[in-house]
Amino acid sequence: MPTRTLTATLTAPAAVFAAALTVAFSTLFLASCKTPDAAPATPQTAWLFTHFTGDSKSGLQLAWSNDGYKWEKLGNGPGYLKPNVGEAKLMRDPCVALGPDGAWHMVWTTAWDGQTIGHATTRDFLHWSEQEAIPVMAGIDGTRNCWAPEIIYDDEAKNFLIYWSSTVEGRFAETAGTSEDKYNHRIYCTTTTDFKTFAPARLLYDPGFSVIDATLIKFDNRWRLIVKDETVKPPKKHLRIATGEHATGPFTMPPAPPFTRDWVEGPAAFIGREGEVLVYFDVYRDKHYGAMRSHDMQTWEDVTGGISLPAGMRHGTIIEVPKPVIDKLRSAELMMSRPPPNVPSMLP
Repeated sequence: MPTRTLTATLTAPAAVFAAALTVAFSTLFLASCKTPDAAPATPQTAWLFTHFTGDSKSGLQLAWSNDGYKWEKLGNGPGYLKPNVGEAKLMRDPCVALGPDGAWHMVWTTAWDGQTIGHATTRDFLHWSEQEAIPVMAGIDGTRNCWAPEIIYDDEAKNFLIYWSSTVEGRFAETAGTSEDKYNHRIYCTTTTDFKTFAPARLLYDPGFSVIDATLIKFDNRWRLIVKDETVKPPKKHLRIATGEHATGPFTMPPAPPFTRDWVEGPAAFIGREGEVLVYFDVYRDKHYGAMRSHDMQTWEDVTGGISLPAGMRHGTIIEVPKPVIDKLRSAELMMSRPPPNVPSMLP
């Protein structure tokens, strides 16, 4: 019998069904081979809050946060750096900035009355250079005080900018008597590249009223100078914002209207994970911190109810640091709090 070849020809509907079936099986196969979604990336940085507590004689205190809202205390009480310089050997209002040499430079208030500020450097917040008292206002007669110094590294000018509040007797007579205890502050500054030579102190900002607790933040390519209106007659005691093209000004005068409640001080400003600006401040009469949030530094939202901090924190600054810095601080804390090993006695 002759051999016959059978040929199968698919009709059009059958061909469409076969093609669809092939696609479906291919999709299922590829899905089965797909690797699981990667876990969310772990943040490579965290925030460190430098501050003081009590009468400030215990020295530098630290807290940290992963998200900029929930803060945990570091250390078990003793300060990370105890003050030993300045007229009263205090360490109030500690402010830290990273320099181009990879070291963090810290400045602080050393006394209620005097002409100096404190300075020391560190690379890990555990080991510190020798402290020094910088006589920033020694050349200006009539200086009563140097309060709440802050420091930034100015990439544009290639130097450190240090600024603070001082009352100088005989200056700004038009606002004399508008603050407590005959203080009449303005913001002064100096610059340095090596912390050995300093430019003569000069006036940085005079908004036309007594002003303290200045802090700088760069946002949207402009510098924002947040200050406290220290006027007590009539009461102001709130935070306001001036704007300038450079870290050294000039800044807008008068500054924008207040964006906080009254009777606050010590602003600490930083940019959060979502690009929002957060400004923390010391609600010193009520003994707690408050915070405001903005995405444009014009409209503000009170987020005090969404933050948590260790009790007793006072005026400081918030900086972003590599996560290993926090890990090292936490490891050191664990080692210091761990009891000594129970080693059996070798004596008979």
